[in-house]
Amino acid sequence: MTKRRNKARKHRSLQVVTLCISTAMVLILIGMVVLTVFTSRNLSSYVKENLTITMILQPDMSNEECSALCERVDQLEYINSLKFISKEEALKEGTKELGANPAEFAGENPFTAEIELQLQANYANNDSIKGIAKQLKSFKGVSDVTYRQDLVESVNRTLGKIGLVLLVIAALLTIVSFSLINNTIRLSVYARRFTIHTMKLVGASWNFIRMPFLRRAVMLGFISAMIAIIVLGIGMSFLYKYDPEITVILDYDVLFITAGVMLAFGILITFICSWLSVNKFLKMKAGDLYKI
Repeated sequence: MTKRRNKARKHRSLQVVTLCISTAMVLILIGMVVLTVFTSRNLSSYVKENLTITMILQPDMSNEECSALCERVDQLEYINSLKFISKEEALKEGTKELGANPAEFAGENPFTAEIELQLQANYANNDSIKGIAKQLKSFKGVSDVTYRQDLVESVNRTLGKIGLVLLVIAALLTIVSFSLINNTIRLSVYARRFTIHTMKLVGASWNFIRMPFLRRAVMLGFISAMIAIIVLGIGMSFLYKYDPEITVILDYDVLFITAGVMLAFGILITFICSWLSVNKFLKMKAGDLYKI
């Protein structure tokens, strides 16, 4: 009898380990998808906020007028950052690129002052930029406003496709993960189906029978989520060491949110799967237990 009990305990322990590992692996995949979604969103904002709009100023503007214009433009709600390039700075850059000073041939500085703008990510689309460019061009002292329209279209189109692909992957992975975890938990509950039926025979209520399974499921979900978070955290630490600049699009806030999602998903999905599995065996009659 003692050997049989020890064997049953080892079998249950093996089931617990198997359930934790399989659930943790699924949660790691879910965490990777969540990280990818947030990374894509942050990358979208980063790319959009680094699209440059150039305000070309009139040649006769003084430095004081340019400074006043910069202050006025900087107060606009859609401006993320701006950089003023004076005629002298433009001449230096032009000389480096051409390898010669154009002013020596033209007799004067052929370059004009410019203001380079970066917009807030929400405004970095063609419709908004057209209206913004029109408003900026109406300012006194601005001769023209230029930007790469083809680049804006390409960025928005590409990011839209990436977002759609990630949404489909997330939906499919959620379905697959629910199926895998549900099958694993169902097998663990299946091994105790006769115990469930015995408790029914002695008059135990369904809630009383369910509670130990649900508590166990929540604990297993928590442990699995912590394992998955630790594994994913170790992987991210190696990634940060390999490329520290990745923090621009993958910051610590994203990591904390991802960990929270993994923890909530792990507990919730194991709770739901355990609830469904136990209910299935609670509804069965004694004869049906031998047929499955």
